[in-house]
Amino acid sequence: MDDVPQWTGAQASRSPAWGAVISMALGVFGLVTAEFLPASLLTPMAQELEVSEGMAGQAVTATAVVALITSLLVSAATRNIDRRHLLLGFTVSLMASNLMVAFAPNITVLLVGRILLGIGLGGFWTMSTAVAMRLVPDPLVPRALSMIVSGVAAATIIAAPVGSYVGDMFGWRSVFLLGTGLGVITFVVQFATLPAIAPNSTTRLRTLLDVLVRPGVGVGLLSAMLVFSGHFAFFTYLRPHLENITEAGITAVSGMLLGFGLANFLGSLFGGFLVERSLRRTLMIVPLVLSILGFGLISVGSMPAANAMIIAFWGLAFGAVPVGWSTWLARTVPDQAESAGGLLVAAIQLAIALGAASGGLIFDASGAYGVFSAASIVLFLAAVMIFVGVRPRTAIATA
Repeated sequence: MDDVPQWTGAQASRSPAWGAVISMALGVFGLVTAEFLPASLLTPMAQELEVSEGMAGQAVTATAVVALITSLLVSAATRNIDRRHLLLGFTVSLMASNLMVAFAPNITVLLVGRILLGIGLGGFWTMSTAVAMRLVPDPLVPRALSMIVSGVAAATIIAAPVGSYVGDMFGWRSVFLLGTGLGVITFVVQFATLPAIAPNSTTRLRTLLDVLVRPGVGVGLLSAMLVFSGHFAFFTYLRPHLENITEAGITAVSGMLLGFGLANFLGSLFGGFLVERSLRRTLMIVPLVLSILGFGLISVGSMPAANAMIIAFWGLAFGAVPVGWSTWLARTVPDQAESAGGLLVAAIQLAIALGAASGGLIFDASGAYGVFSAASIVLFLAAVMIFVGVRPRTAIATA
């Protein structure tokens, strides 16, 4: 431990730590990969555990609910803990979660494992923006955030197609064992590169409320929640749609999900360009495009080629969403990045929980078309709300 560089925030501002930034991207990659895996393995998981696909989809809900709670409490609850130690602990929870899910004998044990993942996911995401701001000089923060967020796009490429293909070849449990291995690699890289980062001892639970009541913050968080809710309702139940409506085999499903992931990665890169041109316009147009694509997926019916094209365009458009809202956070609340990050993560995780939970109920009642219709309506409402109420700016605290 003595070999770890001891950096203060001021030192980090003069000396960029790209190795540590990469280790943060790996952490995001491992956590988001684990979060996304049930979407690509929903059918075999439900069959083996003898539950409905809607019930199996609650593995996503459990993670999201706990991540939400963690994101709100972690900054205040750990205000005296070195952020390096905290981030390493979150990666340990990732490994433990994947192991529990891999050997889960029933849905209850599986959900407990997913709760552990929620702790790691919520905590790590909450810290990511604030830590990035202390690892690199101020002008390089957007680049560092882009690198960290790229872990989401990379996870989208890997989790869905690889999860479905490897799960079909070797069983869905083997996929979570691979996720455990990814967690081990991430831990080693983080242990070697993350410096000691002193906590912000002034953070209190009251700080969350102080940030929330700043001008523009509340409506921005609600808008982000609607966008992510619509997306995850769509994404969680995409595989059952492909299998039941298009009657696609595992190879075709994996191919379509890979197309989604590759397009999503390109979208995250292109999204950075769009955000630099106009953050507000990007935040507004993307959910509108997603809404149109959702209704389009319903209208094309069972045609595999049309389904594949729409799914790829969805991935391309959604790639700009994490970049856009991370940039909105950094511009709007730069002075309370940890607390604001916790609020944004809470909004996103609440959205994922609502999207997966309500999507499961709708799916069991009216199938994938019902889910896609509801998701498209929510995304349209998000676009309207952004148009009316979101103005990217620095939200100055009132006395």
